[in-house]
Amino acid sequence: MVKVRIYELAKELDVSSKDLINTLAEEFGIEVKNHMSVIDEEDAELIKELYSDAENSPRKSDDESDILEHYEEIENINAEKGFKKKKNPRKGKGGEKSEDNENQDFPGGMIEIEETITVKEFAELLKKPANEVIKEIIFAGVMAGINQEIDFATAEKVANKFEVEVFLKEEEVGKVEEDTEIEEVDDNIEKRPPIVTVMGHVDHGKTSLLDVIKKTRVTDTEAGGITQHIGAYIATVNGEKITFLDTPGHEAFTSMRARGAQITDIVILVVAADDGIMPQTKEAISHCKAAGVPMIVAINKIDKVGANIDRVKQELTEHGLIAEDWGGDTICVPVSAHTEENIDTLLEMVVLTAEMLELKANSARNAKGTVVEAKLDKGRGPVATLLVQNGTLHIGDSIIVGTTYGRIRAMFDDKGNNIKSAGPSVPVEILGLSDVPQSGDRFIMVKDEKTARNRAEARKEKIRQDNFQKSHKISLEDLYSQIQEGKVKELSIIVKADVQGSAEALSQSLEKQSTDSVKVRVIHSAVGAITETDISLATASNAIVIGFNVRPDNNAAALADKESVDLKCYRVIYDAIEDVRSAMVGLLEPEYKEVVQGRTEIRQVYKISNVGTIAGCYVLDGKITRHSNIRLLRDGIVIVESTLASLKRFKDDAKEVAAGYECGLNIERFNDIREGDIIESYIIEEIKPQKL
Repeated sequence: MVKVRIYELAKELDVSSKDLINTLAEEFGIEVKNHMSVIDEEDAELIKELYSDAENSPRKSDDESDILEHYEEIENINAEKGFKKKKNPRKGKGGEKSEDNENQDFPGGMIEIEETITVKEFAELLKKPANEVIKEIIFAGVMAGINQEIDFATAEKVANKFEVEVFLKEEEVGKVEEDTEIEEVDDNIEKRPPIVTVMGHVDHGKTSLLDVIKKTRVTDTEAGGITQHIGAYIATVNGEKITFLDTPGHEAFTSMRARGAQITDIVILVVAADDGIMPQTKEAISHCKAAGVPMIVAINKIDKVGANIDRVKQELTEHGLIAEDWGGDTICVPVSAHTEENIDTLLEMVVLTAEMLELKANSARNAKGTVVEAKLDKGRGPVATLLVQNGTLHIGDSIIVGTTYGRIRAMFDDKGNNIKSAGPSVPVEILGLSDVPQSGDRFIMVKDEKTARNRAEARKEKIRQDNFQKSHKISLEDLYSQIQEGKVKELSIIVKADVQGSAEALSQSLEKQSTDSVKVRVIHSAVGAITETDISLATASNAIVIGFNVRPDNNAAALADKESVDLKCYRVIYDAIEDVRSAMVGLLEPEYKEVVQGRTEIRQVYKISNVGTIAGCYVLDGKITRHSNIRLLRDGIVIVESTLASLKRFKDDAKEVAAGYECGLNIERFNDIREGDIIESYIIEEIKPQKL
């Protein structure tokens, strides 16, 4: 989009920059900082029309008065900044105009730079030899070579010596999100279909249930069912539409929420009547509660032998979900995907819940929504499935999606038919993006492709800058300082332990540490190793992960490091409680840090008399050293922590063995090792206490 500077527009309109700035604020509601600020060309045209209608006096023919006027404004700005008044370059001695400077153009005396700039670029902007500029920089107290960078303050001092005015380039990158997410006034809001996700444990009948709904309730279903083209579709119940999402399991559900994309209105939690609540069911419940999304429980497989609906309801109460017929507020519907029993009742409950939520949207406004899934097709290029959440999307619209952009060339509905527009809660597959976006990325419609491209580039730059100064998520080390600054009102914790008793005891003990200023809340508690799902939930909920007698797997540890999730593992329950309590009162001063060196898998076990048990191993990643501390893991559970009695490569002693090599080792005073066990090697590094 073309931009126009305030001083240029003021010059064209024959008014002072100050008057123009006031007019912009009063008549158009556009706030600008100074005469070097920029506005859109469209706004500039409107202002020209305003002045052409309001002005009766003829324009001046002499441009020199405008130049002098702008120069006086610059001098006033300098005076406010504390600069000395410069000589007017237009005048010679005695205030007369100098012939030498007669043709000097005033804007040439102003330059605009970023927060930092290289000396070479700065000299080019000043139109001065680099050696002269370097000399002035040294006089300003900064030693910098031609390819080194200087900051804005130094550049301002040096430019002042050359009688050139320096302005800081307006930061538009930070305004991208605000500009793109401006809400339009929704005067024509209307009812929209609910967006439903089906979640639950593996093999509890999620896919079968979705297949039945697709076969019986999809709009305009052809004989023999339909071919599903995208990961979402629309069903119709008594004239009411429902949008179902196929793809998001609880991992995708949480990763989308971590990016700020809350796309699901209702969750159908599928529980098998013959199996009850299982680990993935518990995870799904925790994720839904953390997201604040209403749940409808579908108790599936009621036609099977051994089905016990009451047992499922009893197990649900242990997780805070009490069925309506038991006096609670959780809708539970016994169904059978096999016999199609009560499918209609389940869908009616979804419609009823949607009515209670009063879901509204405005189809007349510009479209915005979320990416459900995306892929790169060899023949068609980047293909994205979008869920329109507000407004109406049309073919030919320009959109920005995360850090990618494009103009919609083609649009398909859930049955693969070409369509020209899509309203609220409608899933569509589109072509025309510049790149493949990520699931969970937000999309918005903008007026043209050039605007979309500029904003996408600005977002990329913002992400690049954020990576340099990444804001860390909450950790025990900085908890107290965040409490003092008022950033933390609730400390969310995820607890994983080796046995259920330990998980419950640790959860209850941690929640008892709540104070008037901070509430400690365990949002998920389970048995087993720390997994990627736990880290994803911690990322979305800004929680810390505490493991008791368990360790994270490779992928979980890598994800925790990438997402800056605070992950703590303990062997003594009181240490975990004490650390949380100490962090809350500002007494936690970590002095040592554990650094994991690598992981080694035991592939063969040899028993040798007078020596003990020798493990034939393969180093999976990192390394293992002779002096490493080690812990033996079996199914993610810590069996023992010890040191190595020996480490060998073939028959020779080895100081260390790197990833991809085999070795033999013997654990100090421990012989109960098995094939498939994992040995995690680590060292303890001393670190300086962090000031809180």
